[in-house]
Amino acid sequence: MTAHASHPKSPRPVSLSDLGRLARGRIPGQVVIQYTDRCNASCVQCGMRTGNRFTRSTLRPDFLAPQIEAMAARGVAAISFTGGEPLLCLEDIAPLARRAREAGIRYVRTGTNGFYFRDHERLDFAARVAQLADTLLASGFNAFWISLDSAEADLHEANRGLPGVVEGIRKALPIFHAHGLYPAANLGINRTTGGRTTDGDDAPPPHDPHRPDSFDAAAFTGFFREAFRRFYAFVESLGFTTVNACYPMSAEESPPGGGDVADESAVSAHEAVYAATSADDFIRFSRQEKAALFAALFEVIPEFRGRLRIFTPRSSLLALMRRYGDGTPNGHYPCRGGIDFFFMDAARGHIFPCGYRGGEDMGLFSNFDPARVTTKPFCDRCDWECFRDPSELFGPVMDVFSRPLSLAKRFFSDAAYRRTWIEDMRYALACDGCSAVIPPRPAKLAHFARPRPSV
Repeated sequence: MTAHASHPKSPRPVSLSDLGRLARGRIPGQVVIQYTDRCNASCVQCGMRTGNRFTRSTLRPDFLAPQIEAMAARGVAAISFTGGEPLLCLEDIAPLARRAREAGIRYVRTGTNGFYFRDHERLDFAARVAQLADTLLASGFNAFWISLDSAEADLHEANRGLPGVVEGIRKALPIFHAHGLYPAANLGINRTTGGRTTDGDDAPPPHDPHRPDSFDAAAFTGFFREAFRRFYAFVESLGFTTVNACYPMSAEESPPGGGDVADESAVSAHEAVYAATSADDFIRFSRQEKAALFAALFEVIPEFRGRLRIFTPRSSLLALMRRYGDGTPNGHYPCRGGIDFFFMDAARGHIFPCGYRGGEDMGLFSNFDPARVTTKPFCDRCDWECFRDPSELFGPVMDVFSRPLSLAKRFFSDAAYRRTWIEDMRYALACDGCSAVIPPRPAKLAHFARPRPSV
């Protein structure tokens, strides 16, 4: 397939049906489908890593196909095939993705830990990558991410247990682009995000979570400010045009109430149905650290918006900074999980409000109608960006229909939030929703270029 071959185009960011849903107090729905919890990587930050021993599960196409049909019939706008490692099941999920697009689901997404890009010295490497691009495009995927943990290849590869994968990614990206596919670099924020400093250190300043007065917020923010700069520059040098960020998701080692945790907002490992968490310090941050970390990302993103399509909305970061900092509620919207957003587990194919509210089994999607849900959004127990970011972005849009005076008051009293949210929306349009099948438009992105501030 060439760059000019026929494949499903990316839909418009907002449709008339979306506006109708917003007027009824709902937003475009999404389902994250954990097709498998099998994995071939050793990532410290994930309980599904290859060395962990537990009974592994994988869904079946004959089970999932009617569930996808039900999702389409009930107006779900987006589905994501995740894992484990989704590309271990590419032969299954590719036809399911095509079926989803044909049924009317507009956004179909998946990603990889990058194992496909090992052995880049082999003579058939280019042909294998081209075949992967063809398969993804022909199946209708319009978002595709590749995980990267650090601005230094050796740190990333050591954590993943995938030697040589970064150079393989560098070689693969031009092939993807030639076929009309623009993968995103997917950063799971961790303590090695920026690689090593000039002193050879790869960890932020030490902090005792049991002594809050010992925390130097300015030093921590400064460390991660440079870490994010190095990471964005690194993925740009590899050839990426789009970047996502996964916020740190740590898990309690003991049930709620049992023992100390660095961050009391961490999800319970005993309740989570999605094991993409860890109690390791690699991914574990206190509330103070999170506030400083999100402040650093908030500051750095404008420096790269003119060159990269960065999927992380700064209005969501602003809300998180305030939540973990001084507790300011302005700009905070609770998660839409269990109302418009759902997670499907690999073990039984049941849906849950999200991957971390495992005590709320909602059964099969085919036996469920989201339109009948009357619960108001309330949850803010975690920072899962898949649900958190769109909940924050769509919040003011919904207020236009349901609480226009309240929105006007919020915008009037909180100029920083107003400016940030409006720029996020303008930027999202300039990025075409960060679609993997639409090339970046440099002239549009150039309007958002900001110089790096002098120190």
